Amino acid sequence: MSARIEVALPFWLDRPDEEALEIALETQRSGIDGLWIGEMATFDAFALGTAIGDRAPGLRLKLGPLALGVRSPVAIALGASSIRTLTGSEVAVALGASSPAIVSAWHDREWLHSAARMRETIECLRRIFAGDPGGYEGRYVRTRGFRLRRPRPDTSLTVAAFGPAMTRVGARHADEVVLNLVPPKRVRAVRERIDSHAAAAGRTPPRLAVWVPVALDPGEAALAQLASQLTVYLAPPGYGEMFSELGFGELVRRARDGARRSDLARLVTPELLGHVCALGSRERVAARIRAYHDAGADTVAVVPSTAEDPGGRATLRACAETPS
Repeated sequence: MSARIEVALPFWLDRPDEEALEIALETQRSGIDGLWIGEMATFDAFALGTAIGDRAPGLRLKLGPLALGVRSPVAIALGASSIRTLTGSEVAVALGASSPAIVSAWHDREWLHSAARMRETIECLRRIFAGDPGGYEGRYVRTRGFRLRRPRPDTSLTVAAFGPAMTRVGARHADEVVLNLVPPKRVRAVRERIDSHAAAAGRTPPRLAVWVPVALDPGEAALAQLASQLTVYLAPPGYGEMFSELGFGELVRRARDGARRSDLARLVTPELLGHVCALGSRERVAARIRAYHDAGADTVAVVPSTAEDPGGRATLRACAETPS
């Protein structure tokens, strides 16, 4: 498969929510045709996807990773199908376990059994998107009597994998696996595991994508933006263990002990950012993106820093010009 570059919408805590639309338009202008639309504490992903599909026609939209267990498979299929019908955009769906803070605390839903729930959700969604009215009866996922009026059997399903169980589910059942905030070395290791699990299941290995924050010639404001956002990922399961393996275990311990994000951000060093981001000149950013592709990523989804580059204009144009 050819190496691809796509864009993942950032939800920077220090920027206006509406900048998401500007980034989507800049993505289209730059000639990059794939856009990931996640969901945090700003927009509903389906509402934002409809707005983007209307204002930036032609972009291939990937919704998520959506927090597993927050929406039912029927709700996910209805949302994705609605965007495709209303905008004409190609729409894919990405799913992830998210974190206990979001699934359990925000939404009062069970966070446990994520790998099994993911497998059942994928199986259920395949049937719904195919227009099968037969329903699904799993241990954690169940539905009956629903039929999608406009079947979308070609809808691609992506799994956000952090940990061996979710990686195995993605390799055996998904069309794509996505990683976030990882160094190229981690991508290579996951690529090998995906290929092994897929071979054992007798199927073609799914594609592998990775989200990479990018800052072109970053100054203090851009580095501070990246550091502030990274603190969100220090404590959650999987991420914390990875950052500890990289040598930042004390920072993870403080995050899990409840340290304030502002205090943690001041402790995030350029060295730590350098492990999981693409920073510097056009040449250094291009080399970093190539390193992810060389490690086995089929797609690098760049997450543009906008603290010093509103809308990510310069960053996205530089990334679009990166040789594949």
